[in-house]
Amino acid sequence: MSETPCILLVDNGSHRAQATLSLRRIAAALSEKVGHKVNPVSLLHSTKVDPSELNGEPAQIFEPFIKAQRKAHGTNSFLIVPLFFGHSAAIYEYLPQRAVEMRGKGWDDLEIRLAPCMVDLQNVDDTGVAEILANLVRKKIDEKNLNQPAVTLVDHGTPRIAVNRVRNFLADQLKLILAAETSQVEASSMERREGEAYDFNEPLLENLLGSPGFENDVVLSMLFISPGRHAGPGGDIAEICEAGERQHDTLMTHMSDLFATHPGLIDLLEKRFQTGMNSEPALCEVSPADQA
Repeated sequence: MSETPCILLVDNGSHRAQATLSLRRIAAALSEKVGHKVNPVSLLHSTKVDPSELNGEPAQIFEPFIKAQRKAHGTNSFLIVPLFFGHSAAIYEYLPQRAVEMRGKGWDDLEIRLAPCMVDLQNVDDTGVAEILANLVRKKIDEKNLNQPAVTLVDHGTPRIAVNRVRNFLADQLKLILAAETSQVEASSMERREGEAYDFNEPLLENLLGSPGFENDVVLSMLFISPGRHAGPGGDIAEICEAGERQHDTLMTHMSDLFATHPGLIDLLEKRFQTGMNSEPALCEVSPADQA
């Protein structure tokens, strides 16, 4: 490594202030854990949040941030720790494209290292994310004094089957971990695109709720990291649950806390950080496999 890298904890970005504040909290905790400054930076969107909602400090987004670091400090080496569960196009397509373009515009010595995302699909024994999800489900079961509830691991939904594989991988792990404490565990998605090509997102949450086995107490294991317009209070998931309960008299839904609330997240990110620190610069091109 030619120099100590500037470290970024990167999320997708949100128009909601709560998401940026959550990212900052996680970055601060990770900084303390690893002994290096970790900068909270979104890929896109977050600069649209009024700084007055962010304690007067504007959100940072990826490309302007690293260009500012270069201008102010001569920084050419960066390590990105993704606050992503898995194989997002934002990480494996958008970031490499930006790196290639910046190198092509005269930043020849730009080095970007990418730490692994939180879920490793190649390692079924790596249950770190699933264990955190299970703990959050158990917390909700205890809070509500539930007896063998059904559980659905719900994500946003995606046009990319590579991202959907992460949902299903985690759901399979969660089934094993929670087998003795739940009646069943199934994956679902909040939404999907039209057309048979996107059937892999099924079942949708709105269709699963009230279906056989999901007519009574249902805990939603939320595959969402931080609050936003989907997973925050009054968000899309809450609206789907409220509609389901109106339609099915016996249905009671219980949303788990979001992933970022669990202290185990910092330990998980610290492991990914260490892997990234020992990696070689590789964020230079989009491989064909990443476009599946």
